[in-house]
Amino acid sequence: MKNLAYSAAAAALALAACSTTLQTYSSAQHETLRLEAAELRAGGLAFLTPSAVTGKEEDTQALAQVFAATLRSERPDLRVVALPQTLSEVNRAGLAATYRGMYQDYRDTGVFDAAALRKVAEVAGARYLAQIKLAEVRQGARGRLSLLGLSLLQTHYANLRVFLQVWDSRDGSIAWEGLDEVTFAIDSTRERPIGFRDIAVQAAKDLIARLP
Repeated sequence: MKNLAYSAAAAALALAACSTTLQTYSSAQHETLRLEAAELRAGGLAFLTPSAVTGKEEDTQALAQVFAATLRSERPDLRVVALPQTLSEVNRAGLAATYRGMYQDYRDTGVFDAAALRKVAEVAGARYLAQIKLAEVRQGARGRLSLLGLSLLQTHYANLRVFLQVWDSRDGSIAWEGLDEVTFAIDSTRERPIGFRDIAVQAAKDLIARLP
C-alpha cells in the first residue's frame, strides 16, 4: 500500500509540475478626449503621485515606477519624467505646500487645481501630467489537487484594477483616460506567488499601447 501511495504521489507531482501555463486576462478601455500624438511627443509626460484605495498606499510608488519604466521602453519617442524627478523638482522649487494642497483638492473633488497643475508641470518640464489610481489589487492561492492530505497543485492568482489619467497643464483639462483590469492565474506546485510587479507591468503595457 505504501508503495502504491508513493507511486500515486509521484505521478500526481509529475502531472502538477507540467501544469504551469500562465493564464492572462485583461480588459483595457480608454477614451481620448483631446490628446494628440504630436502634442504628446512635443510636450512630454511627467508622473504625479498615484492615489490608491485605503490600505494599498504602499504599492503606489512601485506602480509609478513600473509605469514610467514601461512607458520609456514602449514609447521611446516620448519624453518621460518619472515620479522621483517630478517630486524632486517640486521640492526644489519650494512647491511642496502647493503640491500637497493640489492633492487634497483632488481627493475631495477629483479635480486638480489648474493654477497648481501649471506650476508643477512647469518645474517638471512637461506639458502633460499622468495620474494613476490603484483601485484594487488582490493576490492569493487556491488548492486544486491534493493527495493523502497534501496539497500538490495550487492556482496562484493576482488581480489588478488601475486607472490612468493624462492632464493637460495648459488648461487644466483631462486629455486622456483609461482603465485596465488584469488577472493572472497559474497552476503550480511552487509556493512562490505572482508578484505585484509582474501584473503591474501588464497593466502598464495595456494602457500605454492605447495612448496616441
